[in-house]
Amino acid sequence: MNDIREKALPKQEQALLDKFLADHRLFLGPDPEIMRNHSIGPRTALEEAILSQPQDAHQLNHVRGLVTAALDESFTMCNQMGAAPGAKWGDLVTAVFTASGDLSMIAPHGIVGFASVCHYPIKFIQKYWVDDPTVGVKEGDGFIHNDARYGGIHNTDQSMIMPLYYQGELVCWVSATIHEGENGACEPGGMPAAAESKFDEGLKMPPFKVVENWQIKRDLLTFLQNSVRDPKLQLEDMKVKLHGVMRLRDRLLAVLREYGRDALVAMLRKNLEDVEAEVRRRIRELPDGVARVQCFMDSTLRENAMQKLQMAVIVKGEEMICDFRGSSPQFMNRSVNTNIASFKAALVTGFLQNVWPDLPHSMAALSPIKIVSDRNSILDADGDMPQAMSLMPLFKACTIPTVPMNKLNYSLPHRYTATIAPQYDQAATFIYGGLTQHGDVTGNFCADINGCGQGARADADGEHAISPVFGFMADSGEHEINEEDTPIIRLGAQRLAKDRVGFGKFRGGLGYEQIATMRGSGMWGFMTGCEGSKFSSAQGLFGGYSSPAYQLCKVKGINVFDTLREDPTRVEKFDMLYLMNERPIPGGKYTSQDMGMTFELCNEGELYMICQGTGGGYGDVLERDPQMVLKDVAEDLISHETARDIYKVVFDPSTLLVDQAATDALRAAERRLRVARGKPFDAFVAQWVTPEPPAHLPYFGSWDDPKVIYATSAGQRIKMDADQLQGVFMPNPKDLRIAQLESLVESLQAELDQCRAKAGGG
Repeated sequence: MNDIREKALPKQEQALLDKFLADHRLFLGPDPEIMRNHSIGPRTALEEAILSQPQDAHQLNHVRGLVTAALDESFTMCNQMGAAPGAKWGDLVTAVFTASGDLSMIAPHGIVGFASVCHYPIKFIQKYWVDDPTVGVKEGDGFIHNDARYGGIHNTDQSMIMPLYYQGELVCWVSATIHEGENGACEPGGMPAAAESKFDEGLKMPPFKVVENWQIKRDLLTFLQNSVRDPKLQLEDMKVKLHGVMRLRDRLLAVLREYGRDALVAMLRKNLEDVEAEVRRRIRELPDGVARVQCFMDSTLRENAMQKLQMAVIVKGEEMICDFRGSSPQFMNRSVNTNIASFKAALVTGFLQNVWPDLPHSMAALSPIKIVSDRNSILDADGDMPQAMSLMPLFKACTIPTVPMNKLNYSLPHRYTATIAPQYDQAATFIYGGLTQHGDVTGNFCADINGCGQGARADADGEHAISPVFGFMADSGEHEINEEDTPIIRLGAQRLAKDRVGFGKFRGGLGYEQIATMRGSGMWGFMTGCEGSKFSSAQGLFGGYSSPAYQLCKVKGINVFDTLREDPTRVEKFDMLYLMNERPIPGGKYTSQDMGMTFELCNEGELYMICQGTGGGYGDVLERDPQMVLKDVAEDLISHETARDIYKVVFDPSTLLVDQAATDALRAAERRLRVARGKPFDAFVAQWVTPEPPAHLPYFGSWDDPKVIYATSAGQRIKMDADQLQGVFMPNPKDLRIAQLESLVESLQAELDQCRAKAGGG
C-alpha cells in the first residue's frame, strides 16, 4: 500500500488532483507561508527589467517626493473626516505597495508599526483572490480587512485596500487603515479583556471584496453594521477610507501620466532595497556580541500573572538575530496573546522610533533581521488563541529593543539618535461603552492614551506626556470633542503625576493623571486595558530607576455633581492623591486595584482615576545636578521628600537654595552605605538565586534554562519543553472568588454550629 501511495502520478492526473484539492479547500485560513515571512520579496520580472537599466536618481527622488505628498494628503483626509477617535488623533496610515504586495511607503505621520504589517492581507489577496473566478481583482475593486491573524496590528484596525491599474496593468496597491475601535466584541470598544476565545472578539474579517466599481456593496455594509454597536461609525469610516484611497490613487495616476510606469515602479522597489541595504550596513557597524533584556507583564487584565518576555540581540557581521525564546506560553482563555506578525510590527516600531528613527518607514527596515521565537508562546500564539488584548505584549515589543540596542550602540562613534531609556509602555486610557446623552449606542476609547512619558536621555531629561509608545507622531486629541460626543466628563486631565517618576542622573518624562466620571446617560460603563501595577513597565538604563507601579482608583456610591452643588468648597482639587488620601466626599467607597479592569457599569458622578506612567531614568541618581532636582521641586514635579530621600540633596525648604557642601557630604555617605550593603557576586547569587520560581508566584516563562517553560494552568504549576508549548488555562476569577466565599461561609457556619452546641449544652 505504501509503495502505491509513493508512486508518482502522471502529470495530467497530478494536475487534476491538485486542482480538485485547490477548488475544494475547506477553509482559507491565515497562510503561514505569508504570515511568517517579514522580508521583502524578490524582484519581479518587470522590476528586474527596469532596474537593470541606468536610473536617474534625481527623478526617482522627485517621484518619491510626489508620492510622499500624495500619502500626506490622503492621510490628512482620513484624519480630518474620520469619525473614530483614533482617526482624529492619528492612529491611522495610508500606504503604497509594490505590485507584488511589498509595503514601500507610508504617510509621513501616524503609526509606524503599520509599515511592517499592512502588506500581509495584500499578499493573501494576490495568492488567493486574483485568480479565483468567484472573487477576482479588477479596476474599481476594494477589499476590507481587520483580522490580525491575516495581517495587521490588532482587530480594531480596519483597512481599505485597492489595486491601481495603469493602461490595463497592475502597477501598485494602495490602502488606508484606521483604528476604528468598536467592532462588535463581547465588551464595547473593540479590545475586550474579558474575551476567552477568538469568538468573543467581534468582527474577524479576512480580506474580502466590499467595493465594486468604486461603490461600497450595500449588502456587505449592512452585514458589517449589523455586527457592531455603532453602525454609523462603521459606515462613515468605510466611506472615509475609500475616498482617502481614491484620492491617493488619483495622485499616483498623475505621477504615472507625467513620469511613466517605469519611474514609479523603480522608485517603489528602490525604496525597499535601499532601506534594506542601509540596515545591513548599520548592523555591520555594531560590535559582534550578544545583549540581553527581560521584562514582565504582571497581569492578564483579569488576574495577576508574571508573564516573561525575554529578548537577546545577537550580532555577527551583517547578521542580526532577535531571539525571544524562553518567553511566556500562550493563554487558552485570556486575550493577551499576539501572533508573531503583529509582534514584529511592534518590534519594528521600537527600532524606527528609538534606534534608527531617520530611516524611511517601510517593511524593509525589518527585512534583514532574523526573528526567533517559541511557537505557541504569548508572542507567537496559535491562531485559535484569543488576541483581543494583544496590545499587552505589543507595547513591550515597542520598547524592549531599546535596552540591548543601546548597549550595542554605546561604543559607536556615530549613533543615529540619542541614547534613551525605555518609554513608559502602557497606554493608560478609558475604554467606554453604552448609551450617549444623544441616545446613540457607542463604544470606543479616549485619546489620553497618547500621553506616555518619554525615557530619559543620556544628556537630558525625558519629555513629559510626549506620545503613545506605539506612535511618536500621534496627538492626544481634544477632551471637549469627546465630551460633546459622549457622557464622559473630565474632572482632572493632563495633571502631571507628581513623584511618579523614573529617577536618575536624568529623569524620565512624567505622564499625567486622568479623572473621569459620567453624566447624562442611563447606561454607561468604563474599562481599562493596561498592566504595570505590580511590576515596572519602563526599565531604567545604565543605573537609572524604572518607572513606579501604578494603580487604578475609584470612588463609587457617590454623585460628585450633587456634592459640588451642595457645597462647592468640599473638594479642594481633583487630584488622585488628594482624593484617595483625604477622602473629602462623604459616603463614598474609596478603592484601588490593578490597572487592568474589565467592563464595569458606572453611575452618574462616580469617579475613575488612572495615571499615565513615566519613562525610565538614565544614570545614577547621585549624579543628578542638585539644581535640576530643585527645579523639579519648584515645578511641583517631585516633593521635598523625594529630593532629600532619593537624590540626597540638602536645601532650604522655603527658598529652595541648595547647600552644596551638605549635599556632597550626604551623597558621599550614601555611596559608603552602598559599599557596605554590597556583597561579592558569588555570595549574592547564592542567597538570591533559586532553582525555580517560588511556588506561590504565578510565573509564566523560562527561569534559568530557556528550553524549560514554567506556567500555572488550572491552578497547578507545570513545566513544559519550549519546543512543545501548550496553552495554559486560567480559572474564572469570579469562580475563585465564589469558592473563597463559600469556604468562608462554611467555616463561619461551623463556628456558629459549635457556638449553638455549646449554648445548648449549657
